Amino acid sequence: MLAQWDCFLKNLGEWHGSFTRFSPQGEVTSDTPTLVTLEGLNNNQNVHQVVRYLPTNEPPRDVVVDYDSLNRSILFFENGAFSQGSMQWGPYSTFGTEFGLIDNQFGNGDRRLRMVELYNTAAQLERVVLIREKLPNSNTPERPTLTIDSLLGNWQGEAVTLYADLSEPTRFSSQLQIEQRDSEHIEQSLSFSNRTIKSTARIDGSKLLFENSDLPTQILLLPDGASSNCPLKVKLGHNFVLEMGWLLQPNIRQRIIRSYNAQGNWVSCTLVTEKKVG
Repeated sequence: MLAQWDCFLKNLGEWHGSFTRFSPQGEVTSDTPTLVTLEGLNNNQNVHQVVRYLPTNEPPRDVVVDYDSLNRSILFFENGAFSQGSMQWGPYSTFGTEFGLIDNQFGNGDRRLRMVELYNTAAQLERVVLIREKLPNSNTPERPTLTIDSLLGNWQGEAVTLYADLSEPTRFSSQLQIEQRDSEHIEQSLSFSNRTIKSTARIDGSKLLFENSDLPTQILLLPDGASSNCPLKVKLGHNFVLEMGWLLQPNIRQRIIRSYNAQGNWVSCTLVTEKKVG
């Protein structure tokens, strides 16, 4: 594995995009153009980051962060993908995570997709922020909005898991079968590491609602082939995951998953690259 800092450096560049906020129901509540600059200094020993918000009717606003090391709450994969966020969930506290994926399979690393999933002090999903970005000379088009039809099929995946305690990463294969049972439901079966998890979701517009579980979960189908997968409410005593997906090509999808244990402790991050085989 590359060093974490070297993986971080794969995000250097001048990323033009927007922060689009969605309600938990999938409705757009705001959209703000942005320019995020990540510049390597001192032979890339330091990174200078400027997030410039460019609202339509207000002056620009900058948020500046300088890095010479990385926080323990963030993990990077070798292709530059990352997950950062809360290391612990607990009652009556705000909680959330950010994901980032770089399209370095089809767009030469010139497009990036990030997502923030935030929970309020009542442990309820408060909003999802979709951040679509590209480098200045990118000609890689934005993907269509994700649809149920584009998810149906048999997906074979290769995954790597990085651990919060920095123990040795693990690699494994997975298989995800998604079928439409009727006009109102889909069924999925996920197999990995000698485990199989089956679940059924109710289709509600741009949402897939997994209601028959201890922690009801939803998948939002979003622009640019993106998806947000997370519980509607978190509570102690249950393992849970937060996830972002990106359909890079009709037959190639990446998912990045942040896992928490029943005590609310962050455990790991997993990056899955899946290919549709049927």
